[in-house]
Amino acid sequence: MNYSKSRFFLMLLLFSGSAFSQLKPLDATLSNYQYPFEVYFKEFKSQNQSLKMAFMDVKPSNPNGKTIMLLHGKNFNGAYWEKTAKDLTNKGFRVIIPDQIGFGKSSKPQSYQFSFAQLAHNTKAILEDLKINKIIVLGHSMGGMLASRFTLMYPETVEKLILENPIGLEDYKVLAKYQTIDEAYQSELKNTAESYKNYQLKFYYDNKWKTEYQPWLDLIAGWTLHKDYPQVAWNASLTSDMIFNQPVLYEFKNIKTPTLLIIGTRDRTAIAKDRAPKEIQPKMGLYQELGKKTQQHIEGSKLIELNNVGHLPHIEVYDKFWNALYNFIK
Repeated sequence: MNYSKSRFFLMLLLFSGSAFSQLKPLDATLSNYQYPFEVYFKEFKSQNQSLKMAFMDVKPSNPNGKTIMLLHGKNFNGAYWEKTAKDLTNKGFRVIIPDQIGFGKSSKPQSYQFSFAQLAHNTKAILEDLKINKIIVLGHSMGGMLASRFTLMYPETVEKLILENPIGLEDYKVLAKYQTIDEAYQSELKNTAESYKNYQLKFYYDNKWKTEYQPWLDLIAGWTLHKDYPQVAWNASLTSDMIFNQPVLYEFKNIKTPTLLIIGTRDRTAIAKDRAPKEIQPKMGLYQELGKKTQQHIEGSKLIELNNVGHLPHIEVYDKFWNALYNFIK
């Protein structure tokens, strides 16, 4: 996978003097980007290769004995949990924030069999190293799919489960046409800061941009300016395939852990919507319906709907998100 130098320099010219001119190129493991808390690495062998998994372990000054793990979405990494982690530690919670393999500061392997079960296994290994036996798990977007799989695999470890606008509440592979990994990779290579922003405006923020959204756009947009971007794009195509082909919704009925769903009802995120038949597309990603259906499938779960809120409640309406979260875990 050779990166086109001409494309690289063209993008730099396009962004100079534009709204994206403050962007800086970011390498594959974000080594030139500082996270809000100290970053640790777990080095391990997986699938016949050496990998490094980044995580933050944020400890409170006055511990309440509880630990919560925050799992990021596909277009994000652990850094966007900064405010949530600070408020949680102020309330006495220890906070574990991993970057999954293929994301953030963690390794971007060329060849890896991505699965939610494998990612859950990797994550559990970090908790074992830290000697954490009980944990509250919060997952956003793709992190919600991972949090669900983690809970199903390790129910004895998870005290409470919180799903914040998780994807995977419908089975995308029965609604949309399959895209090969090679096709996905070619699509990923076309991403720019502008295309990422347009996507987020449409699905996350209802075409209303605020300055506080910019840092989380810059983190993925900066990748597109670096020579490492093909490596990042390849991992993104592998994880897209994982999301498309590994639904968790059929197993929601098996989750017995106390569960809270925090759902922004304006969200319309749906993987592969553009590959679905035209008549199906408007029916995909309807979170005001999907939240209610999911609550019915997870026995005893609680649903808090945030009206007119998109895919990122903990960024868009932080206070409402925090109140829902803290009332459930305190």
